[in-house]
Amino acid sequence: MPATELNERERRVLDAVIQTYIETAEPAGSRTISRRFGLGVSPATIRNTMSDLEEKGFLFQPHTSGGRIPTERAYRAYVDAITDVAPSAREVATLAQTVAGGDQGTVEGILRRAAQTLGVLTQELGVALGPRFDGAVLKRLELLKLSSERLLMALTLGAGAVRTIFVEVEGPLADRAIQAVERVLNERLAGLSLREIRTTLGARLRDALPSGEHDRLLNIFVEEGEQLFDRAARDDDEVVLGQASVLADQPEFASGEGLKRVIALTETRARLADALRGRASGSGITITIGTEHGEPVLQPFTVVTAAYRSGPVSGVIGVIGPTRMPYDKVIALVRHTSQLVTDLIQ
Repeated sequence: MPATELNERERRVLDAVIQTYIETAEPAGSRTISRRFGLGVSPATIRNTMSDLEEKGFLFQPHTSGGRIPTERAYRAYVDAITDVAPSAREVATLAQTVAGGDQGTVEGILRRAAQTLGVLTQELGVALGPRFDGAVLKRLELLKLSSERLLMALTLGAGAVRTIFVEVEGPLADRAIQAVERVLNERLAGLSLREIRTTLGARLRDALPSGEHDRLLNIFVEEGEQLFDRAARDDDEVVLGQASVLADQPEFASGEGLKRVIALTETRARLADALRGRASGSGITITIGTEHGEPVLQPFTVVTAAYRSGPVSGVIGVIGPTRMPYDKVIALVRHTSQLVTDLIQ
């Protein structure tokens, strides 16, 4: 049932239960709700309303004689109704001082400080996904011989970014063959985005050079170019995490089983990167709750993120925490941090 079908009393009771559970991590009873929120109805009426909400799938009663806790459907209704809020002046100052401090020219450093600071301010696990360079334009490409079986491909991209990728070769190559292939790659690829290069490389290199000793190297780019330029489009460190200990302090993860879930989350960074990557193209705040995640390791959590951008380069900043989190505060801080990161990497 969509939240739009709830009446006014049901909405007010549901919000009260969610706020109580967020603050206490304890099931909320009708007397607690009546005492704390002054809804203008008796505890018996609140209890009946909570029972109706349970039947509609918004509340769950873990014990027959106890209070109720929100379901994922309840959190989704609550989140969708949140209006824009702003972080406090103290939080804004902390973010500005910490995230903008240090080596501002290093994107990795900015993301690490942003994830750590978000984690401290929200008491959740700060997370950042390093930028993807799919839309970045190639300015120049260089091939440098490291050994008889390995080359270094250095890509100079727009906005001064530089990406380096190792290219494995079979046996030694003459310097003139390497230089000839470098020249052809620059002539045919400079001015294109990495995405365009990755998807059209084979066609662009077809009949690029007459037969000769450079054929072996050129064939590597024809056959493996999509993988090589895909690696170049990804940030080396992928996912940056704040302190996982803040999650271990949450009641949901204090037990042995809960702690295992936190450890599993932090040890599967490649899968976490895959789950976050699609969010880089979005706008505004993206929130996924519990089973809304496509990735099973994330199902015990809520993920709140926003994209940061610098021209064609984009990534993700946000937090991961239990479904019981102070959403209004978290949303405000994630939104502000994404804008701060965007400003710093321009």
